[in-house]
Amino acid sequence: MSWQTTCRPAVAVCVKLIRLRLRWCSAPLCPLNRTAFVPRSPATVISSLGKPVTMHCALKGTGDEEEDPPDVIWLRDGEPLQYADTNQFQVPTGRNSWQIMSTLRIEKVQLPDMGSYRCAVLSESHRTLSEEGSIQLEGLPHFSVEPQHMSVVANVSLSLSCVAHGPPEPVRVIWLQDGFPLNSLTDAVALSPSTLNLTGLNRTSTFSCEAHNRKGVATSGSGTITVLPSHPQHVRAVETTQTSLRLSWLPGFGGDYPICSTTPKRLVLIKLPLIPLAPPPPPLAFPVTPFLLIADLEPHSLYAVRVACHSSQGPSEWSPWLELRTKEGVPENPPGNVTAVLNGTEVLMAWEEPLGRLNGELQGYMVEYSTPAARSVSAGQSPPAFSWHWWYVVMAIAGAVAIAVLMAVYVAKLRRKETRFGCAFEPMMESGELVVRYRARRTYSRRTTEATLNNLGISDELKQKLQDVMVDRHKLTLGKTLGEGEFGSVMEGLLTQEESVLKVAVKTMKIAICTRSEMEDFLREAACMKEFDHPNVMRLLGVCLQTVESEGYPSPVVILPYMKHGDLHSYLLYSRLGDCPVYLPSQMLVKFMTDIARGMEYLSSKNFIHRDLAARNCMLNENMNVCVADFGLSKKIYNGDYYRQGRISKMPVKWIAIESLADRVYTTKSDVWSFGVTMWEIATRGQTPYPGVENSEIYDYLRQGNRLKQPPDCLDSIYALMFSCWLLSPKDRPPFESLRCELEKALDDLPDPQDPDEILYVNMDESSTELGAVGGRDPLGSSSPLCLKGLDSVTTVEVHHPNRYVLCPQHDRATPSPVPERDPASCCCCWRSQTPQCLSMFCTNTQPKAFQRSRRSGRFFFTLSRRAHNQERLR
Repeated sequence: MSWQTTCRPAVAVCVKLIRLRLRWCSAPLCPLNRTAFVPRSPATVISSLGKPVTMHCALKGTGDEEEDPPDVIWLRDGEPLQYADTNQFQVPTGRNSWQIMSTLRIEKVQLPDMGSYRCAVLSESHRTLSEEGSIQLEGLPHFSVEPQHMSVVANVSLSLSCVAHGPPEPVRVIWLQDGFPLNSLTDAVALSPSTLNLTGLNRTSTFSCEAHNRKGVATSGSGTITVLPSHPQHVRAVETTQTSLRLSWLPGFGGDYPICSTTPKRLVLIKLPLIPLAPPPPPLAFPVTPFLLIADLEPHSLYAVRVACHSSQGPSEWSPWLELRTKEGVPENPPGNVTAVLNGTEVLMAWEEPLGRLNGELQGYMVEYSTPAARSVSAGQSPPAFSWHWWYVVMAIAGAVAIAVLMAVYVAKLRRKETRFGCAFEPMMESGELVVRYRARRTYSRRTTEATLNNLGISDELKQKLQDVMVDRHKLTLGKTLGEGEFGSVMEGLLTQEESVLKVAVKTMKIAICTRSEMEDFLREAACMKEFDHPNVMRLLGVCLQTVESEGYPSPVVILPYMKHGDLHSYLLYSRLGDCPVYLPSQMLVKFMTDIARGMEYLSSKNFIHRDLAARNCMLNENMNVCVADFGLSKKIYNGDYYRQGRISKMPVKWIAIESLADRVYTTKSDVWSFGVTMWEIATRGQTPYPGVENSEIYDYLRQGNRLKQPPDCLDSIYALMFSCWLLSPKDRPPFESLRCELEKALDDLPDPQDPDEILYVNMDESSTELGAVGGRDPLGSSSPLCLKGLDSVTTVEVHHPNRYVLCPQHDRATPSPVPERDPASCCCCWRSQTPQCLSMFCTNTQPKAFQRSRRSGRFFFTLSRRAHNQERLR
């Protein structure tokens, strides 16, 4: 037990409190044995916010019972509590001894009630203090700093703060973006006070934070971060005249929100620095284009121009002021008050400076005078002399008018001939269809290729790459539309060359709905194709620009070789589900895979990453060779297989490698993954990968170790190559060179393809079903095998490929026989020399040639080419 007694100075001070009597009095001595507090009184109380709290204080003392008991007061942090709800009573404990109990009650404890508490007794002779107790509150965290609303420029780093307090401590914070958590409680950023650093935000988002402690979770208010576009860059004048300025710029980056309009603003200046001569005109908003013509300007005047762009989220900041000056013009008025004085043989002329604007710097004056052609004489006037000079002028004018009329008539007849449909129909070389060749051209607004490229506002590097692939627009004739998508179309066309006309495919863009950056990406992808020279890679024939009347600036057109059979995915799909199904042997499917592997090996050697390899992006020419195509251009036209995930643009998630889905990192090994999926498409003849799995579930499906299953008719060696392309670690996947070698080897090992009409079905009754001889599957894998009726009963067998597993019957190895005994439950026979050798249910390396009819009754089902069939009949 410990307490304190303090001597007061010899000054009497009396303080009166409500419900308490408190007197401070002088005392020569401070006795220590009159009163004493009970140990651990008051005690420490731990409670929650808003709950009632009660504290007790006990005091023991000795003295005369007739004396008034001492008053107990409560102190919080050393200061007396006024208006406190206290209750005090005295209990005698013996002769001349007593105990006082004091109670402090707080109905609803609040944060200001937290602190240290003590009881004090003030008597006439001394003051006694109790031990120190405290009130501690524990509850949900409360916030002192929360995320606030603010606007930022797209892709610019920023920091957000969130501060939460207990008790109890510690308090940890989880940041939420649009309701989705960004961190866990174990991260370093979770400890309050917490600061969230964002490297760049491209989409308007709402941020909030959750504070966690032992008592529960509290959520802060939400702050919306609005993403605004950056101001336009590289504002410059591309053309300056006396009355106009043509501006060009690079639009600011707006993140996920495209720029919808641009606002220019100009000031008229009289000197530098900027001094407005007149109030600036109101800003003019117009559809987003990379250039603008400002007309109705004054000649030789200084202007300051700045530009801002707008997105759906709001306007950007203004670009810095750009000072421009129009070209000089002619003076508005001639000199005034012109006088001439004849002085003998000289004429003295004088004039005043011209009034109005000079529209430039005055460099001098021009004086023009004339002399009369005839003079008067005293004898009278003679008739004017005849001059051939005027006849020459009249004849020259008449000749020029006649020549102009003749040229106009010739041009009109020529244009009428070119546009007359009756003679313009010509049959095409291949199909014999009638087409119209329309060659009417404009005779005005001619521009060079370099001038047209300058108006596109693209980078100088891209313009340099496109110089040697540009084709004159008049050499290209457009035909019917082969396909059309949201962002462009593919059309059939004819390209006129020096000695021939080539049938081509033409890709166009809908320039009205595409931004300048998308148009530049379209041309950049075309420029990279000019470097390709491989039979299995789509090559670029040329690029031309065509002017669209409604758009005002040219639209790019990419010229590619014409592919007769279209894309590989559609060809495979129609061969299986079309009106007239086509039989595709395994040899042709493996050849398709080999062609793609050769093309991808060439691209990888050029350090080119495709990023969108799929059957839909591979084309088939007239020779049934596959060409890898659509290097990023396919996303502009075909978007059915793409999926937008968060802030990521549309992606073909079912073809993308697992590391690309997680980190958006693309390498040559990610193309290997896509090649494996493409092989699966070819093996299944155009089926969609991962049937039944949604695009949004692909990543979790692959993380669980799932992969595409082996197609029913796919060889084991081919599926092994597929599966090696889907290994989790990119380093473990084979390069395209190895894939090409393995596929070429597999193609060489396969037998020559056979026409379905060459397959014979023998030993079959007319009542036989479509199943095999013993109820098994058709060895060719055909869903509907052909049944040839009325053939002679000649027994032949199919020559299987080495390593082909076939079901073996169970035989007695003790009795070899040249002719196998067949179990009715088996599917086929396994031969090696004259004795069947079987390993469990399967065996390998079985290559039977031709055999006699089975001794036992029953029907056999074998296949053989007509050549082997004829040899067997000769025996």
